Amino acid sequence: MKSLKWIILGFCFIQQVHAQDLNARVQILSPKIQSANKRVLDVLQTTISDFLNGRKWSTDELKPQERIDCTWIITITDWDGSSPNFKAEAQLLSSRPVYNTAYNSTLLNITDKEFDFYYAEGQAVEFTEQNYTGNLSSLLAFYANVVIGLDYDSFSKLGGTPYFVKAQNIINNAQNAAYKGWKGFESLRNRYWLIENLNNKSFLPIREGYYTYHRLGLDELAENPSSGRNAVLNLLPKLQEADRLKQGAMLTQLFFTAKADELVNTLLGAIPSDKVKAYQLLIQLDPANASKYETLKK
Repeated sequence: MKSLKWIILGFCFIQQVHAQDLNARVQILSPKIQSANKRVLDVLQTTISDFLNGRKWSTDELKPQERIDCTWIITITDWDGSSPNFKAEAQLLSSRPVYNTAYNSTLLNITDKEFDFYYAEGQAVEFTEQNYTGNLSSLLAFYANVVIGLDYDSFSKLGGTPYFVKAQNIINNAQNAAYKGWKGFESLRNRYWLIENLNNKSFLPIREGYYTYHRLGLDELAENPSSGRNAVLNLLPKLQEADRLKQGAMLTQLFFTAKADELVNTLLGAIPSDKVKAYQLLIQLDPANASKYETLKK
């Protein structure tokens, strides 16, 4: 699938070069932490980066140019400077290139406010798919699989399924963990519900929508703007049908958090009647970004 991805994108490489799956940029922030011992945070940043970028997450052999771009911004909210216990929040963004352009389209933009973990300086971050070995490794592995799954979904219809299954296994293994975010009863917007939505057959139209939106929509815009734009327009009613079954579900919000601005820019070139129809659908699907869609009425 990943080889097909780069045929689609028009790249041709003669020599096979082995590489890992993620091109992860990791940043540790600590604006509220007064401790002078922030060297630990530098070590932590390197450790997380090495864990994400040095591990083979998929079964495909990727060239360096094929690695999935993602940014991990981890903000330490509570730490006394010596304890191995960290309270943190994380913002995670991932993107994929669009055919025949220099533009990268955001696939994921999510914030996890319960990104707490235990880390002692110099500690190896260990992970196995069979067992829960610690919260930090489980958090990183969970979101790494979500990032890869969404990327694969955007290039091949439901192509990310194996990675969402892996993320579900991480959820299952973490049910007895002392940390929050892994259990369904704790919140309606957490890791449990994110992967529940991604594996729930009721949301298949949204999962398939990632493929339609990117491969049939954005990737067509440069060479056939009308065809690409129509694919996006025709997708919106299907997303509405799925949303009616599970109104306000996390996966629907995930899609529009990443796509609101891009949708406006994509649809601005549509004929006036289509823009009005799109506006009417979008304000129902994504009321949080209704002000952004106002442009489509003009």
